[in-house]
Amino acid sequence: MNKSGRVLTVLAVLLALLSTVGCNKLRARDQLNKGVQAYKNAKYEDAIEHFKDAVQLDPSLTNARLYLATAYMGQYIPGADSPDNNRFAEQAIETFKEVLAQHPPKEQQIHSLKGIASMYFQEKKFDQAKEYYQKIAELDPNDPETYYSLAVIDWMEAYQPDQKARVELGLKPMDELKDKKACEQLQQANAQRVQDGIQYLQKALQLRPDYDDAMAYLNLLYRQRAEYECDNPDERKADLKTADEWVDKTMATKKAKAERAGPSGIVTTESTQ
Repeated sequence: MNKSGRVLTVLAVLLALLSTVGCNKLRARDQLNKGVQAYKNAKYEDAIEHFKDAVQLDPSLTNARLYLATAYMGQYIPGADSPDNNRFAEQAIETFKEVLAQHPPKEQQIHSLKGIASMYFQEKKFDQAKEYYQKIAELDPNDPETYYSLAVIDWMEAYQPDQKARVELGLKPMDELKDKKACEQLQQANAQRVQDGIQYLQKALQLRPDYDDAMAYLNLLYRQRAEYECDNPDERKADLKTADEWVDKTMATKKAKAERAGPSGIVTTESTQ
């Protein structure tokens, strides 16, 4: 074969490869669209297969991976400890991490980080959930819901040892915790968590002043701090007073929102973020 013949052969091969690549990209988008439609129709298993096919046909199609991860996440049932259910959580997390590995635009990074954080939270893997919520805060520092989520984790981690101490001492929910040793142990375990949680919620309220869920958790965190202030009754009294004030603010804010909303629940005046 002469030189010109070889060149033509190479060109023919390249054109065939390009044609295959282009065809695969079109087929991938078709599978993506079919997956989205199946997902909208609550045919989640079919949606997953379509999204998997789309990713296989075009690994660079980031949206297909995002939809696949979201579909896995939608199949996960919190609290159901079974191999199949746990596998959905693992697949969702792994697929979101694959999206991040492709260094997508900021919006897709945030979506993936939120997906991972949410899955870890639902699995009660709070250390991992915190790690990813903090990454979200670094990438998008103006999202109040991230700080709220971090605060909820802090409260949950503080609440568990508190309730354990109460059970061991045979206390009722409204009984004051007076055991000095238990108070000291709770202070060592919870002081930093509670303080961090309060600061996160204060940040959330700076960004969204009528964030009533954040107000409700401020009430819980101040009550949690009061639990280990057995040796300082004045501080305990002050924290309980502050907690009550946040209850009042929460109720007032909810009432104000309800008054702004019409019969359908749609806010009729300018809403907040």
